[in-house]
Amino acid sequence: MENGTAGKAPCPLVETYKYVLLPLTYSSVFVLGLLLNGAMLWLSCCRAKEWTCTAVYLVNLAVADLLYLCSLPLLVVNYVLQDTWPFGELLCKLVRFLFYANLYGSILLLTCVSVHRFLGVCYPIRSLPYRTRRLAAVGTAASWALVLLQLLPTLVYARTGVINNHTVCYDMTSPENLSSYYPYGMALTASGFLFPFLIILVCYCLMIKSLIRTTGDTNPIGSAAQAKSIRTILLVCGLFAVCLLPFHITRTIYLFVRVYRVTDCQLFQRWSLFYKIWRPLVSLNSCINPLLYFLSGQTNRARLILELRLHKADPLARPAGNMKGTDVQRRLPPY
Repeated sequence: MENGTAGKAPCPLVETYKYVLLPLTYSSVFVLGLLLNGAMLWLSCCRAKEWTCTAVYLVNLAVADLLYLCSLPLLVVNYVLQDTWPFGELLCKLVRFLFYANLYGSILLLTCVSVHRFLGVCYPIRSLPYRTRRLAAVGTAASWALVLLQLLPTLVYARTGVINNHTVCYDMTSPENLSSYYPYGMALTASGFLFPFLIILVCYCLMIKSLIRTTGDTNPIGSAAQAKSIRTILLVCGLFAVCLLPFHITRTIYLFVRVYRVTDCQLFQRWSLFYKIWRPLVSLNSCINPLLYFLSGQTNRARLILELRLHKADPLARPAGNMKGTDVQRRLPPY
């Protein structure tokens, strides 16, 4: 029986794929995400001379990613034990909360990055008073406050239960709470994903329109800003296309089927499979988010390459690394 439906309808599900796919996926995301986000935080906190507005948002993204990554080993153990949760209800609530906090926190912070890029491309002079580190910190704090308010019900709905003598950590909530969880899940999708996604789409459409108008600009600073904006657009659009949009589509249909069409076992099996394949893949956003930092400016890539070369040549040459990193910052403009 699929955890979360045992008390509602006799629909046996074939889910043996979970015990191979999910541990492999979560383990890979944990290792790769730890390396990328760790490198980004190290460069930002130990090597960067000063933070820009974008750096404020991206460092918060990295912190959110690392908190979520710390919960993945628990999920790996859960699926290695074939959907048996040995860690108690408190950690079950924490793991579910961290997943959604990372997901919707990332979306809101990416929205802030997109609005910041939009103002810099479309209104480079008039928007200068609004593109400051202070306002970036205010935007970040507001984003986290909104995420916390959105996700407080998750701490109530997330819980453990017993199915076939195994303790499970329900993915959304227990069967008896599905009816009340459904409107909350739809409201969370609308406020946490759909509205920010529409804002990002509008910003990028206006940015593309502005970039097309200035394609013939031969100013090197203007060309660098255009390239930086194009990289941001491509990466964020790729993140939404690969991870976020398919996850929310499959999650919405899966939740509808669980609540209103659960007796249709063939339909239920199909959408359960789709949702549970995309759910671990959405965790890839923890690996893609740091790429915004490394691809957003020449300074960041040069700093990373320089540090890697210095470490390879002499792992103890920290003073030289600091001096050369500063020289690179002086030569290359901040993003």
